[in-house]
Amino acid sequence: MHLGEFDILIRRLLALDEFPGADVALNGLQVTHRRETVDKVAFAVDACLESIRRAADWAADLLFVHHGLFWGRPLAVTGNHYRRLRALIEADLALYAVHLPLDMHPQLGNNAGLARRIGLRQLEPFGEYKGTKIGLKGTLQEAMSLEQVVRACCGAHEQTVRVLPFGPETVRTVGVVSGGAADEAYQAIEEKLDLFITGDADHTIYHHCLEGAVNVIFAGHYATETAGVTRLAEHLQRETDLQTRFFDIPTGL
Repeated sequence: MHLGEFDILIRRLLALDEFPGADVALNGLQVTHRRETVDKVAFAVDACLESIRRAADWAADLLFVHHGLFWGRPLAVTGNHYRRLRALIEADLALYAVHLPLDMHPQLGNNAGLARRIGLRQLEPFGEYKGTKIGLKGTLQEAMSLEQVVRACCGAHEQTVRVLPFGPETVRTVGVVSGGAADEAYQAIEEKLDLFITGDADHTIYHHCLEGAVNVIFAGHYATETAGVTRLAEHLQRETDLQTRFFDIPTGL
């Protein structure tokens, strides 16, 4: 597959050009390569030296990540940024990144993956960010305890989870926004949800959640953002001639 064809495929699949502009990330091809063909695609959550090296060792043509190297501001090519770019160029490895459009995709996205993990039904958009709802809310088929939701949602990452048990003992209604979305807890309170799930913990929402009687699970930024890249890797492996492989590089955060 030509690199330009890959770009068109991802732009259509994840609706990159339809995204309303709330994302400061540079979504799409961030670094090209000499060959301009793509047969093997490595997937990871973060563009870092470790993911670049693992992709290069696997002889990938392209590394697809959720967190890329360019975030809407000038960045000098020095330090770690230089070393990462140099590693990509020396390996002749292209870099492709998709941020919020991958969070919010209704089938392949991070939030859709989290919703599936805990069995949410009757899904609706939730979690407004700069005028766009990037998360999901829904209802559990059967009421669950907070502990049961943690196990279903977090699995092997359960030890790194932080919980604010301030809502009902049994949970039915849940809002999910992956990554760093603690402020969306206010919307969960307004909509009287039983539980809000996000990645990063934030001290400033503690008392609001306590007084608003909502449970919160801080499941970890990394752990809540693996579903999108893994689902996309599986989809491309199944639907195209591309070889794909996900590299799990957890941060514990």
